[in-house]
Amino acid sequence: MVRYKWIALSNTTIGVLMASINGTITLIALPAIFRGIDLSPTSPGSFVYLLWILMGFNIVTATLLVTFGRLSDMFGRVRLFNIGFIIFTAGSVLLFITPGKGDVGGMELIGFRIIQALGAAFLFSNSTAILTDAFPVAERGKAMGINQVAALSGSFIGLILGGVLAIFNWRYVFLVSVPVGILGAVWSNLKLRETSLRQAGQRIDYIGNTSLAVGLTVLLIGITYGLLPYGTSTMGWGNPLVVASIVVGIALIVAFPFIELKVKHPMFRMELFKNRAFSMGNLAALTSSLARGGVMIILIILLQGIWLPLHGYSYAVTPFWAGIYMVPMTAGFIVMGPLAGTLSDRHGARVLSTLGMIVVAVAFLALTFLGYDFNYIPFAIALFVMGIGNGLFAAPNTASIMNSVPAHLRGVASGMRSTMQNAGMTASMGIFFTIVLFGLSKGLPTTLYPRLISAGIANSIASTLSVHFPPTVALFSAFLGVDPIRSVLQALGISISSLGPGFAIIDKPVWFATSIAPSFMSSLRIAFYIGLILSLSAAVLSIFRGKKYVSEEALYSSDENEISNTDLKSTVKDSNGSIGSYKQLWRENGGKK
Repeated sequence: MVRYKWIALSNTTIGVLMASINGTITLIALPAIFRGIDLSPTSPGSFVYLLWILMGFNIVTATLLVTFGRLSDMFGRVRLFNIGFIIFTAGSVLLFITPGKGDVGGMELIGFRIIQALGAAFLFSNSTAILTDAFPVAERGKAMGINQVAALSGSFIGLILGGVLAIFNWRYVFLVSVPVGILGAVWSNLKLRETSLRQAGQRIDYIGNTSLAVGLTVLLIGITYGLLPYGTSTMGWGNPLVVASIVVGIALIVAFPFIELKVKHPMFRMELFKNRAFSMGNLAALTSSLARGGVMIILIILLQGIWLPLHGYSYAVTPFWAGIYMVPMTAGFIVMGPLAGTLSDRHGARVLSTLGMIVVAVAFLALTFLGYDFNYIPFAIALFVMGIGNGLFAAPNTASIMNSVPAHLRGVASGMRSTMQNAGMTASMGIFFTIVLFGLSKGLPTTLYPRLISAGIANSIASTLSVHFPPTVALFSAFLGVDPIRSVLQALGISISSLGPGFAIIDKPVWFATSIAPSFMSSLRIAFYIGLILSLSAAVLSIFRGKKYVSEEALYSSDENEISNTDLKSTVKDSNGSIGSYKQLWRENGGKK
């Protein structure tokens, strides 16, 4: 008979894989989706829909993970995990049948994606806790490695799958999740069993839930809308609503720990942060996510907007091929993730996770030397090395966090870890998009004007284009596989006929790529240096997590055969506060729970 731990691993892996695929599958299919609902992807009013479909999924999951993790500690992880499959599948069905057109269709898509995100939040917040319950201490790193390989692989599978399915029908992009969701829901209901420890008499912390959820929501919404043009500015950071959202969001998040220290049944036990393995692990996860989240999207835009057009690819196919050319990073993670997890089971997380972030920093440094018309082989090697580094970090760090908490708090601990990661990814996208857009808005006017004049464009039009060229429109057009020059002309209300013969020159992908490349690359290098600094910061945080530590309840959740496979140097505290090896304390307690 298959042991239960492998059933738990396979089922949670299906859930995480499905949710992560849907986090990116829409990116490549957005042009087909927008055409399907008769919504222009490059019109100014469509940017709101574009950003919400692009970032809304992560915003919703990030704001609900801790809450759902706490609920799972109270009502059962398997029950809420099953609910996640059902909600996610329902959201996928609604997306498939989206009836509206135009703005109505755009709003429906956002609403149905939020339903999907609700289901994903249940899946993400409980999968790690279910694995921690099912696997003994000596095998948790390996389980986390396999599970997280599925999560990262799903992100890149989504890019490729979205491109393939969109060729046939944009609705298939959402339909593909339905049979997987049904299979996962049925299997989890039949096979998963509740093994978690729960404390009786717990109550929902409404004040704490509201403070964290609302705070994260308005903060991440403020960051998202900061990317939209406001007035005459290319971005919206001066928008009073954006400023207010960020200030209110930060205030509510700062208030959250003080609320949790006062309420009788806190949503999150703040004393967990006194544990260095937990606090440093979560801070390292947040810093790592800030380093890589936005940079990965910017690298895809680099491929789609500059490198691929320079190498003969049309804008219509660049989203698909960008996903293909980013595969080396996934390959690196797949190679190292399970191996690092297995190694961490014996040697702990500190050395592996620290080394992983140093390797990522080296990859960022290598990327700073790239020119815009780079040789792909060095680029692919840098991506592969970055994948290796992230693989070294992810599973050991996650296992370290989950091993450090008592069994009855694993749900909320898993939610906190996922919240740090998802919030970091979303904030990172806002930070790095801002760096690139700011650099383009400052550098493009001096670059574009002489190139437009040399292409034969009239002085008045060349002046207008160079001064008012909207980098947001250009970048997102390239990201969506749409001709950026035509999109910019449409946004500025300039007719193609007014450009004369010069239009034939500037409408070529190579002209746009070489015009935007200098400003883009100078901004991108700044983003790489920031990613390098953040990665080194995550490495330092990993060092300070301390030696391998497992909560005392891990001692009582394993049998002697499982304990015998655990590192004798690893230590835990028993209920009397004594410190010793797993074997020693297990035997001193008579092998009893």
